[in-house]
Amino acid sequence: MLLQKLVLQNFRNRDDDTFDFSPHLTIFLGENARGKTNLLEAIYFLINGSGFRESREEELLCIGKNQANVEGRFIMGNGKRDFKIHITKRDGIVEKIYFLERTRKKHAQYMMDQTKAILFAPEHIEIINSSPDIRRAYFNKFISYYDGEYKKKVVNLENALRRRNKILERVKDDIQLKEELSFWNDYILQQATYITKKRGEYVEYLNDHPKLDHKEFRIVYLKNEVTLERFREVLEEERRWHRTMIGPQKDDFQIYIKDKNVHHYGSRSEQRLAVFWLKINEITYHESIYKKKPILLLDDVFSEFDKQNKKMVLELIEKYQTVLTTTEEEVIDLIDVPKKIIRV
Repeated sequence: MLLQKLVLQNFRNRDDDTFDFSPHLTIFLGENARGKTNLLEAIYFLINGSGFRESREEELLCIGKNQANVEGRFIMGNGKRDFKIHITKRDGIVEKIYFLERTRKKHAQYMMDQTKAILFAPEHIEIINSSPDIRRAYFNKFISYYDGEYKKKVVNLENALRRRNKILERVKDDIQLKEELSFWNDYILQQATYITKKRGEYVEYLNDHPKLDHKEFRIVYLKNEVTLERFREVLEEERRWHRTMIGPQKDDFQIYIKDKNVHHYGSRSEQRLAVFWLKINEITYHESIYKKKPILLLDDVFSEFDKQNKKMVLELIEKYQTVLTTTEEEVIDLIDVPKKIIRV
């Protein structure tokens, strides 16, 4: 499916706007702080059902507004399909309502009929140079898109950890503590087994597709195993810290170029290339499952990439419908494909 038109009402800083798109490349061109990334996020939101910057969904609404609409028309073969997400805030609670051809749909039904948007953004370098929780969040979001059961297990695990930690903080008697922890230990083990299995499967997929730009990447899954025996071994430490010390919430992922750990020893260029490797595999994984091309969203990536990385981006643009933002006029001349320029 190709995005043809986007209509926004009260989304971020856009109160009432309509945009038409090239089937090849559309460029949002303008100075910083003009809302170019907001437009990319609107497309991402329409396609993937969530934004990529908000900490709370109410941030997607224009300031002072309680309702917003994001609508899009997509071309598929000789036909068209109209998608819409209505956002409403009432008594501090935000609700999203999904529509396909003006018929209300459940979220799962809506997502099944939608295409996929793959985002490239400068802040994705945090996957490499930030803390393990950022990497876990990246894997969780990616796997959850394709596996609703995984998403459910992650939420279950988070809730169980909060309950278990409160028990560790509250209960002082040894016998009572072990009795109350017994249920949650079993429950966490069930959730963790599924989560680590699915994480391991995607790591295996990545390692089966290691090459990019004449370099060979690999990723190591540092799994924090959960067993009932380990729960018994760490109990005294957990009582001291009032925290659950084992489980998938402690997992990490480390990327290597051959034997070089990119997180600790990679150059800035190698770290960006590692992110690009992850993103390329997002595209190939999606295509392997759905046999469809995703839409690419590139947020000011040319300001971050060196000459070689820019070359790879240009090669991608030739293959997929792409929407990109930039502040640089010269980017327009770099890309030799049919394109539409929208000045913001």
